[in-house]
Amino acid sequence: MRLNEIPRLKTISKEGFIANYVKPQKPVVIEELTGDWPAYKKWYLDYINEVAGDKIVPLYDDRPVTYEDGFNEPHAEMRMSEYIQLLESKPTNYRIFLYNLMKEVPALQEDFKWPDIGLKLVKQLPMLFFGGENSKVFMHFDIDYSNILHFHFHGKKQCIIFPPDQSKYMYKVPHSLISREDIDFENPDFEKWPALKQAEGYIAHLNHGEMLYMPEGYWHFMKYETPGFSMSLRSIPKKPKHLAKAVYNLFVMRNYDNLMRKWKGQAWIDQKNEQAIAKTHEELGI
Repeated sequence: MRLNEIPRLKTISKEGFIANYVKPQKPVVIEELTGDWPAYKKWYLDYINEVAGDKIVPLYDDRPVTYEDGFNEPHAEMRMSEYIQLLESKPTNYRIFLYNLMKEVPALQEDFKWPDIGLKLVKQLPMLFFGGENSKVFMHFDIDYSNILHFHFHGKKQCIIFPPDQSKYMYKVPHSLISREDIDFENPDFEKWPALKQAEGYIAHLNHGEMLYMPEGYWHFMKYETPGFSMSLRSIPKKPKHLAKAVYNLFVMRNYDNLMRKWKGQAWIDQKNEQAIAKTHEELGI
């Protein structure tokens, strides 16, 4: 695929960040933004095990979506200590997704700082994401179109991202936030998915403590190259059209999709997956 390396900087002023990345909606990796956080020295899996090992955590794998799946409903549960032992022993598809561990373990709230980087961040407790070696997060964009500061800890993580204007190539599933789940975005089959040959995006490999800025509505596919975990801070979209899309997604699209799942069952999911191909190829004349 046509993927450009995301620019990297050691540090940046808030004026430079807003002018060069937020206003033009361009991604960037800031390597040392967490250098003065306690988390930079402490946030490894051993520490999480020490402070949160007894917590029961929700787990998700990479099975395709079915009509029976509730919104963000986990596929399994496990003690954090058992999950970390699993992460460190072998590759696993199990991930922790959007888990409010900081509410469960308030001591973690003292380990990070709200960065003074020019964005008005939503001051709710940030969610954490965990994954095992080679576990993947399917290609999607966030329902609220937020500007995202994505911080990674313990090991390495690969991020492949695309701007919203590339959506026409992404085989977007109607009435959802995802592309076709059977696309391998690391090595796509261009005979099966010819539109992807035209898509142009970005790639980055995050190391411990590094932050990726993902602008509003960016598609993202994540792969944990080693066991690790991440944290995202969010800022509501600044562009009026993106804010309008966020409101639509939250209050119309999500409810409509849930209603149709209950009414049509798996046939609704299958229909949407077929439409993702048909609509993409029709619009592009493929």
